[in-house]
Amino acid sequence: MIIIPARIASTRFPRKVLYEIDGLPMVIRTALQAKEVDDVVIATDSQEVIAVAKNHGFDAVLTSATHASGTDRINEAATILGVDQTEIILNVQADEPFIEPEVIKTLQELTQKHRDFENVMMCTLYKSEPYQAKDDPNRVKVVVDGAGYALYFSRSQIPYPRSSLKNIKIHLGLYGYTKKMLERFCALQQAPLEEIEKLEQLRALYHGYKIAIKEVKSQSIGIDTPEDLQKL
Repeated sequence: MIIIPARIASTRFPRKVLYEIDGLPMVIRTALQAKEVDDVVIATDSQEVIAVAKNHGFDAVLTSATHASGTDRINEAATILGVDQTEIILNVQADEPFIEPEVIKTLQELTQKHRDFENVMMCTLYKSEPYQAKDDPNRVKVVVDGAGYALYFSRSQIPYPRSSLKNIKIHLGLYGYTKKMLERFCALQQAPLEEIEKLEQLRALYHGYKIAIKEVKSQSIGIDTPEDLQKL
């Protein structure tokens, strides 16, 4: 199952999930890409988004407006839907209207591989880009260990190049977990690092869990600001 968290309020780009791209709301474009891989449900805090989803043939669930992260919202939606503890749930952000289905499929396979790892909290993806991407705080950077697990995520420049560095790892805002993993994540207290960077995945690392991560090829970018639309 794929659940798309679609919060109506956004400090950097208000109501962005309903912004029309070639005549379709952003969240619907994302849902159309995702449904090539699995069943899709939109989780939102807005009756307006519920109506838009149903108008385009997608199931939607109304969730609390007070969630600290998209993962917390997805956990509530999965609970409302009665999802089994062992079922794989993919979190595809609503602001990824051009995410490639094959990228989502890779995440699904990575999550399947790690579903029974007790020390793994979630799975995610990254892509390599020229080092200039370090200058954009909306492009989250990640450092990865040799075993395929994330060491840290930051909006800042990581790693710092004391010598030359051609490419940098850019995190893609997609996550995979089982319902059991989701509940474990949401039972954790918010972490100081999560609050500082405004990156929910740091909650898992702060509390000592691992995040499995894999490189993919993707031309898609998340739409964090109106300026990102110009890049598209």
